[in-house]
Amino acid sequence: MARAKAKTNAERDHRKGNRMRIAAGLIFAGAISLCASGAAWSQTAATKSAATPQATPAPAAAPAPAKAPCANPNALGIARIVEIDTTGGPGFGFEHFKQLDFLRDHEVVLTFDDGPWPVNTPSVLKTLAEECTTGIFFPIGKHATYFPEILKQVAAAGHTIGSHTWSHANLNNKKLTEDQRKEEIEKGFSAVKWALGGTSFAPFFRFPALQHPPEMVTYLGTRDVAIFSCDLDSFDFKATKPQTVIDSVMKKVDKLGKGIILMHDFQKHTAEALPELLHRLKAGGYKVVQMRAKTPVQSLAQYDEEILKDAKLPTVSSRPVSSVVQTISE
Repeated sequence: MARAKAKTNAERDHRKGNRMRIAAGLIFAGAISLCASGAAWSQTAATKSAATPQATPAPAAAPAPAKAPCANPNALGIARIVEIDTTGGPGFGFEHFKQLDFLRDHEVVLTFDDGPWPVNTPSVLKTLAEECTTGIFFPIGKHATYFPEILKQVAAAGHTIGSHTWSHANLNNKKLTEDQRKEEIEKGFSAVKWALGGTSFAPFFRFPALQHPPEMVTYLGTRDVAIFSCDLDSFDFKATKPQTVIDSVMKKVDKLGKGIILMHDFQKHTAEALPELLHRLKAGGYKVVQMRAKTPVQSLAQYDEEILKDAKLPTVSSRPVSSVVQTISE
C-alpha cells in the first residue's frame, strides 16, 4: 500500500515536473520571439531614422524641375559653373584686373554688352540654346526699359545678367560730377530690376568703353559689385561682316589660350557670327565656364523710384485675365 502510494506520488510529481518544464520552455520560446521581434523593430526604426532627418523644422521644399537634357550631342555645352562672392567688388578680365586668374587652359566666358535689342538679342539667345551653353549679359538700362520682354527671355534661358550703366555714358568724362556717375550706375541697376519685373540679378557691372574711373571702382567696392573688364575684345562694333568677328575672336583666344570674351548682343554681325564662332571654339577644344553670383545686387530705392517716373508706363495689372478681358461676341 505504501509502495503504491509512493508510486502514485512519484508519477504525480513526474507529470508536474513535465508541465513545469513545458511551461518554462514556452516562456523561454516566447522570450526569444519577443527579443527577435524587438531586434527587428529596432532595425526597422534605425533604418527609418537614418532615412528621415530628425528634428526637421519644416517639410523640404520641392526640388526644382530637372533641366531638359541637351538635344544637340555635339553642343559646346557648359564645362564648369563657378560662384562669385562679390564682397568688396572683385575685378575680372586681364585688360584691367590681374589678380583673379581663375580660368583654366582653354576655358572661356562669353559676355554680351549693350542689349537687349530686337532681332539681335533673340538671335544670340537662339544660338546659345542650340549649343546648350551660356553667357553673361550686360544690358544698358535704357534698352532694358525699351525691351523688358527681351531681357526677361535672357533671364528665363538661365543666363547671368549684370548691368552696363543707365545710358552707356563714359564715366571718365570730366564733365560728369561724382553724383552723376553714381546715378548712371545705380539707375542702370534699377532699370534692369524693373525690366525683370523686380527679379534679382547678379551684382556684375561693366564700364562703358572699359573706362574705369578709380573713384567709381572704389564706389562699386562699397556696393559689393564685381567689375568686369575682359581678356579679349572682339571689336565686333567695328566689324563690317560676321567673318571679321569670328576671325578676331579666334585669333586672340588662340594666342591667349583662354579668356573672358567681350561681344555685343546689340550688334547684327555678332548675332550672325555666333553660330560659326561657337563651332570654331568647340573644334578648338575650348570650354565655356558659367559665372554666377553668390548673392544678388541690391538696388537703391531712390533710383527705383526714378525709373518708375522715367519709364512713364502704366502699372502692370495684377488682375486675372478673366476680369479684364471678356468675350461678348463670337
